[in-house]
Amino acid sequence: MNLKTPLKFLTGIGPSLLYKLSRLELFTVGDLIYHFPFRYDDFSQVSSAIEAKIDEKVTLQGEIWSIKNIYTRFGKILTQAIFNDGASPITLTWFNQRWLTNQIQVGDRLQISGKLKKYKNKISMVAPVWEKLPTQSGQNVIPNDKLLHTGKLVPVYPETAGLTSKWFRAKIAQLLPTISNQLQDPLPEFIQDKMLSLPDALQKIHQPQDYKEMEKAKKRLSFDELFYISLATIKTRKAWSKKLLVAPLTIYPDALEEFIGKLPFTLTAAQKKVIEEIITDLKKNQPMNRLIQGEVGSGKTVVTAIIIYLVYLNHYKTLFMAPTEILAFQHYSTISNLLEPLGIKVGIYTGSKKSLESRVKSQEKKSRFSTLTTSDSYPDVIIGTHALLSEKLITEDVGLIVIDEQQRFGVEQRSLLRSKAKVPHFLTTTATPIPRTVALVVYGDLDLSTIDELPKNRQQIKTYAVPGRKRNDAYKFIEKKIKEGDQAYLITPLIEQSETLQSVKAAKVEFEKLKKVFPDLKLGLLHGRLKGKEKDEVMQKFKDRQIDLLVSTSVVEVGMDVTNATIMVVESAERFGLAQLHQLRGRVGRGLKQSYCLLFCGIEDSNSKNRLKNLEKINDGMKLAELDLKIRGSGEIFGIRQSGRFEFKLASFSDIHLVEKTRQAAQDVLKLSPALDKYPTLRGKLDDLTKGAMPD
Repeated sequence: MNLKTPLKFLTGIGPSLLYKLSRLELFTVGDLIYHFPFRYDDFSQVSSAIEAKIDEKVTLQGEIWSIKNIYTRFGKILTQAIFNDGASPITLTWFNQRWLTNQIQVGDRLQISGKLKKYKNKISMVAPVWEKLPTQSGQNVIPNDKLLHTGKLVPVYPETAGLTSKWFRAKIAQLLPTISNQLQDPLPEFIQDKMLSLPDALQKIHQPQDYKEMEKAKKRLSFDELFYISLATIKTRKAWSKKLLVAPLTIYPDALEEFIGKLPFTLTAAQKKVIEEIITDLKKNQPMNRLIQGEVGSGKTVVTAIIIYLVYLNHYKTLFMAPTEILAFQHYSTISNLLEPLGIKVGIYTGSKKSLESRVKSQEKKSRFSTLTTSDSYPDVIIGTHALLSEKLITEDVGLIVIDEQQRFGVEQRSLLRSKAKVPHFLTTTATPIPRTVALVVYGDLDLSTIDELPKNRQQIKTYAVPGRKRNDAYKFIEKKIKEGDQAYLITPLIEQSETLQSVKAAKVEFEKLKKVFPDLKLGLLHGRLKGKEKDEVMQKFKDRQIDLLVSTSVVEVGMDVTNATIMVVESAERFGLAQLHQLRGRVGRGLKQSYCLLFCGIEDSNSKNRLKNLEKINDGMKLAELDLKIRGSGEIFGIRQSGRFEFKLASFSDIHLVEKTRQAAQDVLKLSPALDKYPTLRGKLDDLTKGAMPD
């Protein structure tokens, strides 16, 4: 058994458990070992019921005097036990766990942990964590030094229905000794010497004796997360800089000036600055590798069209990849309107030919799709989704590759698209605000340009953090605006209601509820579990105004451009980062009408309210991203998956010292061995993380 062993081969894990584990994206032993706790319960205070303070966490040892299931008149099942620690009897209560009467018997000695309560002069403990203590016979119990759930710092893991932290603690404890004995530490020795070994760090993150041990383990594992992505980006940058073009592109100033002069609007100073930065790249004999960052509506697509035009003048073609089909069609419409009057052929290539034919009406444009796999009449620009990775697509004479919202694609997908041309210029764009420390690590292989200015006619979206008592007033406002002809989004963090996150809104539940709140409106439902074609159909209906109110998860964050939508409602807004909320509200305000963003808190604590109030005052995405980084750390900027197979579970970009330390370590390693030949284990680890997509 090793880290790559599928969980289905482990004893005690059947189809039902495999499905539950898959919901947490856990498929291998390595996934399970790297499923880290998000907090710890401190049950290290072992006391007696008389000495312990009410409402404090405590661990008690004693004997079960009685245990039984009680059926309430509301259909609930309570399991109640009388526990005595030698000082006082205590009532233990569990909810909906009828099987406990089979696991715990009268006379069993238990160690229990939880908060003591006092009700009518009787001491009780609700839902205590428990485990059996050794008996005289020593059979069917856990040895004292192997107690997992009580009497110490106890890890609490991200859970899902049917998979508890108790299950994770037991299974991980079972696997750790085997894995630790055969685990090779990929880090070079000169780096290892300064911190815990990898086996020690994994042991201590799951089973720390105290907070000091846990912090040391977290520091080592955070180092790994930042180090590998730094190593990958620096290695990619070095490899890319060694590639040479046949010749630099020729820039034609008169043609460029004429093209810009015919645009129906004036470029902003920020757009002009970014264009100059890109032109400087195009004049070199090395391929460009640049990221354009800019707010929604800042004009990234227009800048991209101008660069595509310069590439076309040098007789090269462009591939333009977008993360969703509807976004691909939006780019197709914008780019076609700008370039086709100049005789530049623009084609589209997605995974849905049927969908394409229903939207592209002219016979001429239909024929362009059918000729994409031949060399005759090959379009000068092809815009598409991941379908562009198809082997059927001929990509001769490609001089520029553009990827929109590149964090939506994995490392291996980006590398595969790059491989379709000999040495292309590479341009990526994103509306995600990226703080400096994040860009340094995640996009360290790219040069960064920022369009930090919006067009003058771009309206500000009025944003309000709405208290729960004003929810009905908000509903009346939404209904009024929709009856006036507007459309609205309502966003939730979850698709379905979670047993462990009862206060967090879910799309399916809200959809059913809102059908009763707005019986006269046309509602639609959109979420990530719908098939691609189903998502596109819902989005298209919304664009065609066949849906008044679209209830959705954050899948609309990228890809929706509906000028008639003027209201963005976000439920359980405290669950989102400020930068993500800023992007969500960027889905409205695309037309001339005044637009609004209404933020509802699931839990109205002062910290959440104060954090959301920042959106009422700040309209700068970069400022919000920097604020997010200080308040919530890096996990809220890109979510769990940062780049391809890289996962940030412990590291934080707000720890600038560690960011710089890992980046320096990566540079030192590559200086000693540019191809990592001296460190084969490290090279293997990096190949695993990037699925072999790293350049040589």
